[in-house]
Amino acid sequence: MSTQPLTDQARSYLEREQADLRHQLSELRPGTEGYDNNFADSSQVTAERGEAEALAAKLEEALAEVDNALEKLDAGTYGVCEECGRGIAPARLEAKPEARLCIDCASKR
Repeated sequence: MSTQPLTDQARSYLEREQADLRHQLSELRPGTEGYDNNFADSSQVTAERGEAEALAAKLEEALAEVDNALEKLDAGTYGVCEECGRGIAPARLEAKPEARLCIDCASKR
């Protein structure tokens, strides 16, 4: 059975996800720099800045996972578990196209 339809589908999803994450980060970053330090409620500013920075970190982490999956597609190593070297089940890749580990290795973590 050919895995080409699965990899084509994964690439399409990952490229859309990559663009969406980059857009979200670009929208968020100006907000993290535009806080008024002279605002009367500096604790609110600090809290909002912290929330924005935490969200940006999560988005950057997700983007790194998507970038990694796209690099694997380009290298021909997509769908191979980074831990044990076995193939990742197609159902897992359909559910989580950026998966680095097979279900067995992921459940050990």
